[in-house]
Amino acid sequence: MRNTKILLGLMIVLKLVITPMVNAKERVSEIYDFPITRVIDGDTVAFEANFLPAPLKQELSIRVFGVDTPEKSWRAKCEDEALQGEEASAFTKQMIKDSKVKQVSIIAWDKYGGRVLGDVLLDGKSLRMMLLEKGYAREYYGDKKESWCALK
Repeated sequence: MRNTKILLGLMIVLKLVITPMVNAKERVSEIYDFPITRVIDGDTVAFEANFLPAPLKQELSIRVFGVDTPEKSWRAKCEDEALQGEEASAFTKQMIKDSKVKQVSIIAWDKYGGRVLGDVLLDGKSLRMMLLEKGYAREYYGDKKESWCALK
């Protein structure tokens, strides 16, 4: 069992390291049934990663690729952004709570390390698309971010 977890972990890590980027907006992903453990903010959640070898933490964060949600709390640039960030986080929490089937779609390691890029699939629906459709996020591919403070 332990060898299987280590092998799975190595396969995931290798895939993340060697997967070429198709273009900035389109990437290949793999879908996994890893349990979601918590919501960090509107566009980032954590999932169980018990395939990682000790002493690494058995949890990874996945940032939803191709979107930006407002920051919350002290990371926000203004009070409006903090409020919008709390709303985006609450939306993500509710969508995860209400779904029966939760999956993560992993694309690659994030440029900051320690987390991966991808999507969260809730009953087969993309969290990325739900965030965009409901106005909690805007498209973002690593270029300069627009301020959430300027929007009302």
